[in-house]
Amino acid sequence: MDDQNKNLIIATVLSFVVILVWFVLFPPPEATAPVDEVTLSEPAGGTAAAPSADIAAAATASTETEPTALDNAARVAIKTDRVDGSLSLLGGRIDQLSLVDYKTTLEDDATIVEILFPANEDNAQYALHGWAAAAGVDPTAVPGPNTVWELAAGDVLSVGKPVTLRWDNGAGLAFSKEIAIDDNFMFTITQSVENTSETTASVAPYAVLARQGIPPDLKNFFILHEGIVAMADGEYSETNWKDMPEFEYNQRAGARTEEKNVTENGWIGFTDHFWMSVLIPSQGTAFKAVAKYDERRDIYQTEAVSPVQTVAPGQSISNTSQFFAGAKEWAVLKEYEEAGVYNFIDAIDWGWFSFLTKPIFWLLHKLNLIIGNMGIAIICLTFLIKAVLFPLAYKSNVSMAKMKTLQPKMEKLKEEAGDDRQKMQEGMMALYKKEKVNPAAGCLPILLQIPIFFSLYKVIFVTIELRHAPFFGPFQDLSAPDPTSLYNFFGLLPWGAPEAGSVMALVFIGILPLMLGISMWLQQKLNPAPTDPTQQMIFAWMPWVFMFMLGSFASGLVVYWIANNTITFTQQYLIMRSQGAKPDLLGNIKGSLGRKSKKEPKK
Repeated sequence: MDDQNKNLIIATVLSFVVILVWFVLFPPPEATAPVDEVTLSEPAGGTAAAPSADIAAAATASTETEPTALDNAARVAIKTDRVDGSLSLLGGRIDQLSLVDYKTTLEDDATIVEILFPANEDNAQYALHGWAAAAGVDPTAVPGPNTVWELAAGDVLSVGKPVTLRWDNGAGLAFSKEIAIDDNFMFTITQSVENTSETTASVAPYAVLARQGIPPDLKNFFILHEGIVAMADGEYSETNWKDMPEFEYNQRAGARTEEKNVTENGWIGFTDHFWMSVLIPSQGTAFKAVAKYDERRDIYQTEAVSPVQTVAPGQSISNTSQFFAGAKEWAVLKEYEEAGVYNFIDAIDWGWFSFLTKPIFWLLHKLNLIIGNMGIAIICLTFLIKAVLFPLAYKSNVSMAKMKTLQPKMEKLKEEAGDDRQKMQEGMMALYKKEKVNPAAGCLPILLQIPIFFSLYKVIFVTIELRHAPFFGPFQDLSAPDPTSLYNFFGLLPWGAPEAGSVMALVFIGILPLMLGISMWLQQKLNPAPTDPTQQMIFAWMPWVFMFMLGSFASGLVVYWIANNTITFTQQYLIMRSQGAKPDLLGNIKGSLGRKSKKEPKK
């Protein structure tokens, strides 16, 4: 077998092996261990104090609520152009939210995506903001999860129209809570305490995000993180749902907890594939981030507890925090990050190759904004990537073309060396050195494609901008597998393709995977098949193995691969001809089909 074919086999097999290794051995990074306790700076208007375990426990000693209490509590509507829902006056909890712009499926009658649910419903998830009683303060003197608030101002929460809730403990402390929402997915909660008593009170502001059980629509796909996301002073961490029950049991909190002291900037919350709910204390201030699992009630919680503040008689204090609940749109998260939410763009699961996934997504996003079609944007992105890699591709193909012109000399060396393999290798190396040919040069561009392939796969799979992004015809969701197959006559018949990953899906392959296999097969035919029967068999099966393997991948990724193969084929063909090597494409195809190929003209 000539070295040109050997390089192609090595590079392709290596690509295949790396893909398998990636899918089997590389789960998302584990959550980092909590840092040691630190002393928090003195908050404005209060005394210096680190939020102790007592305060963290007191803040959420119980989020349990009687269903009838929620049923009977009044609600305040939430309505903007992007969200629809309500908050309950029981605890002042934000617990009902739908995303108007997003539907669960592409069907016309599909329901709107819901991300927050009241505690008396299945799949409950809600946010609570309040004050924890510090040492010496009666816990009943502060509002809790079951406190019924009074609506003091506003009737519908909307953009530019906040609502204010109020509760008086009857003992000299009056609590108020102003809740505002912007034109996207961010709530701003400003909590105040006014002390009209004759004694000083110490309280700590907190925020809790609680959910009942693990989300039922969990993807459980290793390339995607679902569970806790947190940022603590520049350190980003992830914790999977399944790992929370393994936290160390905290006797005071009555649950399994993991705590981390944040000195300045951070946030903590829950994420799934496309949606996220995150607690964001005022940036630039200290707080304790707590992840908690209560196995008695199967409750998962994240908490942000701020330092204790004291409010003197006749004085008042306040605390402002934010709560994000919505879609992980890149532009929206970037806007919040620029407005002060520290590293908020990292809430998107960029993966290990973030140095590639971030710029690749940025470029793809910009192309889509200009073109207006994500599929064409992917093809244009492929052209740009190939343009950047062209110098390497040129050197590689020039080397391959020279290898082809050296074929007669290599055959002569084989005849002279006979069975002496060492002599043959020495002669080949001398020939390569004399002709300035690098036999391994053909592998480099293919190897460079591997991290790009993984990064683009990550981008297509995790970013919401690809969700339900149309291309043309039957391809209306580039984040999903090809919806066409022989089973539905490539989308012409009125039923869907077999479910991805099923045996039927392997048998009834779609249009895009078929095009992928053909493009890879044609690229292969630029060179004659190797003479060794085993190598011939490997070459013959390789395009079709990749076709079936990638058939269940996101169709956007297959579009990229087809475009990449097509551009690579064109580059290689033109460069080889410019170097005097004339690929006999038709002859090689006939040869692979069992017909005798014509001899190449002598150089």
